Amino acid sequence: MAVFKILEIGDPLLREKARPVEKITPQVHRLLDNMAETMYHARGVGLAAPQIGVSKRAIVVDVGEGLIEFLNPEIVAASGAVSGPEGCLSIPGLEGEVVRAAKVTVKGLNRHGVEVTLDAEGWLARVLQHEIDHLDGILFVDRAATVRKV
Repeated sequence: MAVFKILEIGDPLLREKARPVEKITPQVHRLLDNMAETMYHARGVGLAAPQIGVSKRAIVVDVGEGLIEFLNPEIVAASGAVSGPEGCLSIPGLEGEVVRAAKVTVKGLNRHGVEVTLDAEGWLARVLQHEIDHLDGILFVDRAATVRKV
C-alpha cells in the first residue's frame, strides 16, 4: 500500500465527474487499499478517488465503526435535513456549515463486485454524501451556507 498526495482545491480533477468502475481488477483493489491508507495517514474520515488524482467512482469512509468501501456509489433514498460543520482534506484550513440529508440509503459495489446497500444516518450519512459529491466534482464549499478558517 502507498500514501498518495491529496489534491487541493484549484486542481481541475476535483471538478470533474469521475468515471464508473467498469471491471473489478487487482488495480481496483490496490486503489481501494491506497485510498484507505492515504485517508488514515491524513487522519480523515473519508476519501474519494479523485482526491488522489484518479478519476474513478470509488470512495472509502471510516467514522470510527470500521472501513466502508464503495465502488460506483449512488444515493438511492434520502430524508430529512440537518445542518452541520464539514471540512475536507482537499480544502485544508476551512470549515463550512452544510445542510445534508439526515438519513440516506447508498447503493454500490463492494471490492468483490457484489452489490451492497447501506442505510446511514448522522455523521456517517453526512460523510457518505460528502464523498459521493466528490465523484461529481462538487466540493463542500459549493454547498456551504457559511465558510470560516479553522
